Amino acid sequence: KSAGILRGIKRDLYEGGIRVPAIVRWPARIKPGQVSDLVWANWDWLATFADLAMTKPPTNTDSISIYPTLVGQSQTNKHDFLYWEFHELGGRRAIRMGNWKAIQLNYGKETPDAVMLFDLSTDMAEQHNLAERNPKLVKRLTKMMNGARTPSELFNFGRK
Repeated sequence: KSAGILRGIKRDLYEGGIRVPAIVRWPARIKPGQVSDLVWANWDWLATFADLAMTKPPTNTDSISIYPTLVGQSQTNKHDFLYWEFHELGGRRAIRMGNWKAIQLNYGKETPDAVMLFDLSTDMAEQHNLAERNPKLVKRLTKMMNGARTPSELFNFGRK
């Protein structure tokens, strides 16, 4: 029960598997007790550390610097969406845009599972699939997932 009310465990795409608080200590720059609701991902450390080193991160990444948020400044650079993909167990993928999150299991199989949709602002535990009530949003998020995917020779499930 380490995920509390959240559904899933590590390596799941449910919040119990990917939602992790960040705890940062930097007494000279970060005020104690500071809290932020910025949605970001572990890959953002790359751009953040590049920012701290006063250099530019590689341009072919999805990483953004969260340095402004860490030091209590306004964060103007934010993600339009976050995308995750795991290749084992038939392929699993998820996308988060604002408070909306879509998850698809077995997408690498001949007959993938239907896309599930959750509103994290009212259902952080992902118990109520809202896909049937929001078909246009499901279609939009599915299209975004298809475009976010970067094919690789190792994990392409036969797709080009």
